Amino acid sequence: MYEIRFPNLGIVLNNIKDGFFIGNFKVQFYGVVIAVGFILGYLLVAREAKRTGQDPELYLDYVLWMVIPAILGARIYYILFSLDDFIVKGQPLKDTVFKMLNIRGGGLAIYGGVIAGIITLIIFARKRKVKITLMLDTCAMGLLVGQICGRWGNFFNRECFGEYTNSPLAMAIPVDWFGGKNYLVSKVSSGVITQKMIDNVLTVGGKEFIQVHPTFLYEALWNLMVLLIIFLYRRYKKFDGELSAMYIWGYGLGRVWIEGLRTDSLMLPGLGFKVSQLLAALCVVCASIYIVFKRMKMNGDDEGI
Repeated sequence: MYEIRFPNLGIVLNNIKDGFFIGNFKVQFYGVVIAVGFILGYLLVAREAKRTGQDPELYLDYVLWMVIPAILGARIYYILFSLDDFIVKGQPLKDTVFKMLNIRGGGLAIYGGVIAGIITLIIFARKRKVKITLMLDTCAMGLLVGQICGRWGNFFNRECFGEYTNSPLAMAIPVDWFGGKNYLVSKVSSGVITQKMIDNVLTVGGKEFIQVHPTFLYEALWNLMVLLIIFLYRRYKKFDGELSAMYIWGYGLGRVWIEGLRTDSLMLPGLGFKVSQLLAALCVVCASIYIVFKRMKMNGDDEGI
């Protein structure tokens, strides 16, 4: 039940649980990974702030401001685009509210967290009278580190996966993890589990597995590539806001592709579009326009000198 396999790579990971107990209280690895992501992200941001002559303490204050809004934003975003999971006809109001507040049951959307974090940064920067675009640039790499770590939380939860695949990176998850094959069949109508997964169940040593795209891994690797590009380029940036625009462009481009592979995407009600894929495409367009506009403006200023 706790196995995770990458059969085409010959990798078998045994006893991968989703948490551990302290007494009777279960600590989810997802939460631990998110916390580690916050810490590592801040350490990188503080280092970058020091390199650029800023006060690292400013960014510690911002992180303290941002943590709760980011979690709330991630939760609210998720709820808004999956209301049917929370608002059930005949369900008592207190049960609905509990389900919405119970983040331990899962349901955090990274885009909601990023949006809330940016709004918080704008308010914070204005209050402290510091340049917003410089703060955004300084935080870009730290945000990527947090996102990379967060995707490994999805690994422990066996979530954020895609359609059936037999590609080299295919990941196999035990059918028993989901409660058995009959339960999986009953979930085909939801779209998260597909008939193609059921039809291509992998049997190893008498155990059955569904074999899927590990989209959490794709995104973690993509984000690592974007992080390295920004890290190498940061000394040569032409204007404040360029690094954050590169982040928005690069992350958005990868998300357009990766979201297309996922089967558990949040959808725009009644329209059938994947909301995060649409938002990612919009981010790519807006970041492209911003970078081109700033570059043209800089060239125009140079010609006027």
